[in-house]
Amino acid sequence: MKIYWHGHACFLIETAKKILTDPFDPQLGYPKLKATADLVTVSHQHFDHNYTKALTGKPQVIQSTGEHSFNGIKITGFPSFHDKAKGVQRGENIIFLIDAENLRICHLGDLGHIPDQSLVKEIGRVDVLLIPVGGFYTIDAAEAKKVISQINPSYVVPMHYKTKYINLPVASVDEFLKFYPYEKQSQLEVYASKMPEKMQIVLLELL
Repeated sequence: MKIYWHGHACFLIETAKKILTDPFDPQLGYPKLKATADLVTVSHQHFDHNYTKALTGKPQVIQSTGEHSFNGIKITGFPSFHDKAKGVQRGENIIFLIDAENLRICHLGDLGHIPDQSLVKEIGRVDVLLIPVGGFYTIDAAEAKKVISQINPSYVVPMHYKTKYINLPVASVDEFLKFYPYEKQSQLEVYASKMPEKMQIVLLELL
């Protein structure tokens, strides 16, 4: 499995099928998406996460909780919130668990709170955690650290942070990277047969 970062919360996950997470409106500032996908997940209905019309072809769009299956790929959506007030401020958010090639990828979307233990238990094993770290709209770096300790994944990839492309009031990834040693990579290749003994933090370069 290969994972690429298009910017913000948008990743391309290449398995036997291509899965794209949270495609953004080009108004956000990142280079316009030119990706093709078989499956698309949308964590919530904000312009920087739900711009599915940018995609070519006719991908299956998953934007609800519950279990979804597609040619051997299982995607489960778990309800959560975009804030610390049970959705009063920014609404609901969906955490997606993608199960493919004997690997489990968890995309937290715009998670705005520390999940309770019952949700963590329901999600279960996570091999790769895609986690927001920029704060303001989502959990911040310190809160992300707590969530990581709850979930205990093999790989962590930060997302949803300040870069030169966007003008949102979020922090840079540096605040998060202070907590961990990390590797900068153009893509993350993950194999179920070759998981690391210790958790690895991977900072993905823009595709």
